[in-house]
Amino acid sequence: AAADECFAGIGVPYPPGPPCEQGQPKVNDAYVWGLAKAGRRLWFGTGANVLCLKPATYEVRQPILNEDYTCEYGESQPAKENPALPPTLGDHRPPEIYVYDLATRRLTDRTGDLTGADAALLRDTAGLRAGTAHRGVVFLAGPSLVSGVNMFAFDAITGRYLGATKLTAYENIRHFTVAAGVLYAGVGVGVNGGQGGRVLRWTGDRTHPFRFVEVGELPTQAADLAFHNGRLYVTTWPEAVLEENAIGAGPTTNAAGRRATTIDEPGGSDGLAAVWMSPPLAQGAPGLNPEDARGWKQVWHTGMYEPDPVVARTYALGGLASYKGQLYWGTMHVPLQATALHSAVYRPSTPAAIRDTLLNTQRASALFRGRFLGTGHQRVELLYGAAELPAFDPTAAGGAGAWSATPTGYTPLFGASGFGNRFNAYTWKMAVTDGRLWIGTMDWTYLAGTNLNPDPAEYGGDLWVFNSDDEPATAIDTRGLGNYLNQGVRNMVADGDTLYLGIANPFNLRTDPTDDVPEGGWELLRVAPAR
Repeated sequence: AAADECFAGIGVPYPPGPPCEQGQPKVNDAYVWGLAKAGRRLWFGTGANVLCLKPATYEVRQPILNEDYTCEYGESQPAKENPALPPTLGDHRPPEIYVYDLATRRLTDRTGDLTGADAALLRDTAGLRAGTAHRGVVFLAGPSLVSGVNMFAFDAITGRYLGATKLTAYENIRHFTVAAGVLYAGVGVGVNGGQGGRVLRWTGDRTHPFRFVEVGELPTQAADLAFHNGRLYVTTWPEAVLEENAIGAGPTTNAAGRRATTIDEPGGSDGLAAVWMSPPLAQGAPGLNPEDARGWKQVWHTGMYEPDPVVARTYALGGLASYKGQLYWGTMHVPLQATALHSAVYRPSTPAAIRDTLLNTQRASALFRGRFLGTGHQRVELLYGAAELPAFDPTAAGGAGAWSATPTGYTPLFGASGFGNRFNAYTWKMAVTDGRLWIGTMDWTYLAGTNLNPDPAEYGGDLWVFNSDDEPATAIDTRGLGNYLNQGVRNMVADGDTLYLGIANPFNLRTDPTDDVPEGGWELLRVAPAR
């Protein structure tokens, strides 16, 4: 990503540039958020200042400024120019659309293809969070700042811009997938997907690109999707979870101030992140159809692993993939969100109780795989995780409550949570290529600060690979793939034995190529075998 703004201080009008005669260069574009390959071209959409964008329930106290990044919130120029813009969105900048030609190695900015109402729709988009290419159409889509999912389409063959639309019935989108020749998308319903999820089937074409029908109805918002053993599988995010960028944010409105139900209560698992299985795609009419919408089955949820029922409600599920006859999936943990929710539910009042809540609610990503899912022979294995986790008993210590190590019901087959790094919070994306399973993480070591004693040797997101299904994963890189400010691998696209990675890097003030710190902003990387 290139610097795209000049910054002279919080609340100060932005000087002209770059190049910047006043102030310093700032790179707002932080994520390759939606990524797709069409022929010999990579299409991607970005997300700007993702670290600064917060849910409406987040209480902004004051702007942030340090050597790495700034979040101006309500002091930003967009917020001052538009009083209706909440401070939590003050750092929003419109996403960008790019095409990278793999043959010429040329990057082209296609944002300017959008004019008039379509350009206004892009400005209304929080970020282009999902991307795909199928049957001659490239889609880039993301949630609106106000309501709906905004979707943009291009002709994958000619590159011509096809148009845009707002899907008003939905509020979030993260991923697409193709299963048995059909394109599907996972979306959320209600504010931040808090009222459920849907799986959509694309029924359009290059002439009518925005035609979708609902083929899956879920109690929580859909996250990632994978085709496995003749069915579509979906991971979900829970009703209580916040956006993936909400570092240190408080709980959502529907979670704050009430005690989470346990999984033993009627409907107790409905709000938890889960793995859902569709009816067979070969059953009835080809693929999934509207009559299949209520035929999905939950095969696993986070309460089956996490012993603390409140912490379990903050787990999200991320990447999943079918590999050598088994389904793999991993967990995601918005940093400090479990702490915020637990504090809202049990309200620790002493310094010791507050410290214990902070220490005992942190989780690193766990990795699972399963076979015979949804049958009486279902088997789920924990590959990386914990045999015991802290759980809070509010009746202990005379009603003051206490934490204790509690079995998860699993023994990790290969290693500890987070591939042994407690700050590896997300299993963000998976891909299979050349007979290997690749896994990208989000590592918040650099953001953790000195209070949590991070190890500088662990700065940067990781890339791991399973070369087989009976050996531990191998680390390709655990330091941000050449830039320790790279927080994680948000996207992967496989092409034969080559992998293309969309990287997330939110450090918007790191733009000086002459200092001893790498640069901020998104990166697009290629991982290829040695020749």
